Amino acid sequence: MAKQSKVFLLFIILVAFVFALVYFGINLTSNWGKTKSQVASEDADKQLSELYSDISITTAEPVKGQIDLNPADVAESLPDIAKFPITVDNTTDQYVEVFSSTEKSGTGVDGWLTEVANEFNKANIVINGKPASVKIRNIASGTAADYIKSGKYVPDAFTPSNELWGEMVKASGVKTALISKRLVGNVPGIVIVKAKYDALVDTYGAVNVKTVTEALANNEFAMGYTDPFASSTGLNFLVTALNTFDSANILGDQAVQGFEKFQANVPFIASTTIQMRDAAKSGMLDGFVLEYQTYVNAADLKNGYVFTPFGVRHDSPLYALGDVPAEKLEIIKKFAEFVEQGEYQTLAKKNGFNNLDDYKAELEAIDGSLLSAAQKLWKEKKNGNKPIAAVFVTDVSGSMAGEPLNRLKESLLKGQKFLGKENSIGLVSYSDDVTINLPIGKYDTNQQSMFVGAVNNLQASGGTATFDGILVALKMLRDEAALHPDSRPIIFVLSDGETNEGYSLKDIKGLIENYKVPIYTIGYNANIQALQSISSINEAASINADTDDVVYKIGNLFNVQM
Repeated sequence: MAKQSKVFLLFIILVAFVFALVYFGINLTSNWGKTKSQVASEDADKQLSELYSDISITTAEPVKGQIDLNPADVAESLPDIAKFPITVDNTTDQYVEVFSSTEKSGTGVDGWLTEVANEFNKANIVINGKPASVKIRNIASGTAADYIKSGKYVPDAFTPSNELWGEMVKASGVKTALISKRLVGNVPGIVIVKAKYDALVDTYGAVNVKTVTEALANNEFAMGYTDPFASSTGLNFLVTALNTFDSANILGDQAVQGFEKFQANVPFIASTTIQMRDAAKSGMLDGFVLEYQTYVNAADLKNGYVFTPFGVRHDSPLYALGDVPAEKLEIIKKFAEFVEQGEYQTLAKKNGFNNLDDYKAELEAIDGSLLSAAQKLWKEKKNGNKPIAAVFVTDVSGSMAGEPLNRLKESLLKGQKFLGKENSIGLVSYSDDVTINLPIGKYDTNQQSMFVGAVNNLQASGGTATFDGILVALKMLRDEAALHPDSRPIIFVLSDGETNEGYSLKDIKGLIENYKVPIYTIGYNANIQALQSISSINEAASINADTDDVVYKIGNLFNVQM
C-alpha cells in the first residue's frame, strides 16, 4: 500500500512538473519575435480589459441637439478686459492706455516696462499745458491682438513682442501707426540640448530652422513649439519654417508639403510656454522655442542647452491705434522717447533684454493677411495624416450640481466649434458609475448634433469615480485605434478633481503612461492639484475653469490640440 502511495505521489509530481514546464514554455515562447513595446502593449491591453470588466457601464440613448453652424466668434468668448491686470495706473487725467506683452510688463525680471512707465509718470511730462501719464495693461500679444482685431477693446497703443502682431492688427482694418520699431531688444530661438545640438552640427554642418526642420522630417530630432495663435515665438517659428520651404511663397504647394512632412514628426505643440518647458524637463524633447530674455533668466537652462536665434526679432515695437487724438499721440511719442533713454536700456539689459543685438532678422516684413492665412494653414495641416480621436470625460457627481455643471456645459457647447470636422469625438460621464453618452464617431454635422444633445442632457448626482471614467475613455480609444491605427488619442477630463469612488490614480497610472495618451484637465470649483497630477503624467495642460475667461482658454486649448 505504501509502495502504491509513493508511485501515485511521484506520478502527481511528474504531472505537475510537466504542466509547469508546458505553461512556462508557452508563456516564454509566446513573446518570441515581439518587441518590448509590443509585449508591454499586450500586457497593458490585458490589464485594461480586466479593470474595465469591473466597472458598471451604461450606454445612453443618443439625443440630437440644436447646433449653431456659424463659425466660432473670438470676440464672444473674450472675457471682460478687467481680467488682465493694470500693472501701471495713470496718475493724471490726460493719459494713454498701452497693451504690453507679458515678458516686459509684469514684475521682477519681467517688469522692465512696468518700472520705466512708473518713472515716466513721475517725470512731470506736460502736453499742451497738461500733465500726462500712461496706463500699462499686462496682456499676452496674441490675446491683445484678439481684443483689438475683434473690436471688443481697443487701447490707445500696443507694444507686442514682435511686429507680426502689428501687421495682423493692421490687416484687420484697425488704423495702426508705428511709433517706434524697437522699445527694447529681444530675440526668439530654439533651445536645444547640448549633446543633440552637437549631433545636429555633425550631421548637417549647422543648426538653424532649415536644418532643424530637416532633422524633424527625418525623425532625428524631437522638438516642441507653442500655439501660433497665441504665442509670439510660436507664430514666428511657424512663418520662419514655411519660409525655409519656399521663401517666394510661404503658402504655396512646396511650402505646404514641407510643413506637412516636418509637422508629422513634431511630438508636441504646447498651449503655454510653461507646459512646453515641463515637457522638456521630463526628457520628452530635444529642443523647444523660447525668447532669449526668458532663456537667460532660467538657471536650469544655462548649462546643457544651446540657444539658436531664428525669424524676426522680438524688439517690442510700439503702435498707436485707431483715430488717436493729437494730445494722446504726442504722449505715445514722448513715452517712446523716454523708454529709449540710455539708463532705461541699461536696466533692460539687467533683466535679460538687449542681448544678441548682432542678430539680423531672417525674414522680411510679412503682410498681416498672409500671417492670418498661415495660422489657418497650421490649423488645417498641423495633425498631418493623423486625425484626432478624443473622448471628453465629464464629472456629473453631486458636487458638480448647480453652477459648476452649468459652466462645464457652457465650456463644451461653446468650445465644440473648435473641434474640427476631420476628427473623431466621444463623450463619457461619470458619478458612481460610468455612462457612455456618445460613442466615438467622426465629428460631422450629425455627430456634432449628438454631442450637443449629450452635453445638454448631463445631470449631476452621486459619488465621484473619476478614474473609472478615464479608464472607460482609454478603452474606447484603444478600440478606436484598432479600427484607425493612425489616429492620435486625447482625453479631456472636466471635473472638480475630487475622487471618492472606484479606481484610484495609482491603479491606472501605469496604463496612462504605457499608452502615452495626454489627459487635459479642466477644473470647476476644483482641487486643481489633483487634476494637475493627472495631466502631468503625459505632459498635458491643466486649466482652472473658475475664471471668467474659461471659454476663451478652452477655445484656445481645443484650437491647439484638436
